[in-house]
Amino acid sequence: MKIILTGGAGYIGSHTSVQLIRNGYDIVIADNFSNSKPEALRRIEKLVGMSVPFYKIDIADKEALSELFEAEKPDCVIHFAGLKSVGESVRMPVEYYRNNIDTTLTLLETMKEYGCKKLIFSSSATVYGDPASVPITEDMPVGKCSNPYGRTKYFIEEILRDVSKADPTLSIVILRYFNPTGADESGLLCEDPNGIPNNLMPYIMKVAVGRLPRLSVFGNDYPTHDGTGVRDYIHVVDLADGHVAAVAYADSHEGVETINLGTGNGYSVLDVVHGFEKACGHEVPYVIAPRREGDIAECYASPDKAKALLNWEAKHNIDDMCRDSWNAISKNPDGYPAD
Repeated sequence: MKIILTGGAGYIGSHTSVQLIRNGYDIVIADNFSNSKPEALRRIEKLVGMSVPFYKIDIADKEALSELFEAEKPDCVIHFAGLKSVGESVRMPVEYYRNNIDTTLTLLETMKEYGCKKLIFSSSATVYGDPASVPITEDMPVGKCSNPYGRTKYFIEEILRDVSKADPTLSIVILRYFNPTGADESGLLCEDPNGIPNNLMPYIMKVAVGRLPRLSVFGNDYPTHDGTGVRDYIHVVDLADGHVAAVAYADSHEGVETINLGTGNGYSVLDVVHGFEKACGHEVPYVIAPRREGDIAECYASPDKAKALLNWEAKHNIDDMCRDSWNAISKNPDGYPAD
C-alpha cells in the first residue's frame, strides 16, 4: 500500500513516516515547510536506511496536488497538514479557518478524482471543548470548542462525515490526539517548531538547554491537584504506531470511525516540569502567568476504543517521554539546522 503523508516532515508526520516504513508501507511525503524543515527528511532517511519520495507543495494548491496524485497513485492519505496552535488560532482565526479547511477540501476533491478511498485524519481532543467529565470517550458531545483551532478540526470532522454519506465506499479514520510529546529514542528526530513554542514540552526543552530563560505556567488556580492544567501526554512514537494501526484498520473498513489516541492518564503542567527536571538533572525555571484564553482545566482520554478496534495502546509513561525529549534536545539544542 502506498500512503501520502500531508505535512509529513512535521513532528508527528516524521515519526509516523519512520514507523510506517518499518512496518513495510511505501510512503510519499508532501510538505511546504511552513512549520518544519528539510533536515527532518534527511533524518527520516537515515533512520530507515532508504530514500523517501518527497514533494514540496502546499496541499491547498490543487494543480500541484493533482500532479502528485497523478505521479504516485496513492491508496491512502494520512492528513497531518494544518496550523495547530491554540493560542495563535485565537489571534488569527481567519488564517486558521482558511488554511485548515481549504487544504482538506482540496485534498478530498483530489482523492475523489483519483479514486483514493482511504483517509486517516489528524484531529484533536480540542473538539471536546471543556468536557463535563473525564476520561473522555468518543461518544461525548463535540463542537463546543474553546478556540478556533479546535473548531477547524470539528468542522473538518463534520465535512468528512458528509463526504462518507455521499460515498459509503470510503474508509475514513478520525484520530483525536491528546498531547503528543517525546521523540524517537535515537534523538535524530525532534519537535522543532518555528519561533517560540506554543506547546508545553518543546517550551520546557528550550528552557532546559538555555534557549529561553524560563517557562510560563499559564494559571495555577484550576481545580486540579496542584492548580495547573492537566492533560493526557502521549509519546509521539506511540502516536505514530496508532497511525500504523489505523491504516491497517482502514484497509478492511468502510465508513467513518472516530478514535481517541491517548494514554488514559492525566498529568499536570508541574508534573511534566518535575519529570523533565528528573530527566535532565537540573531545575527548569518557571513563573506563574495568567490563564490563556481557550485553555481548560482537565483533559484526558479513555483509550478503550483504540484498544478494541485497533489493538493499540500506549506503551510509554511520562518518564519515558521526558527522557526521550531530553535526549533529543540535548543532541539538537538549536533544533534542526536550517538549509
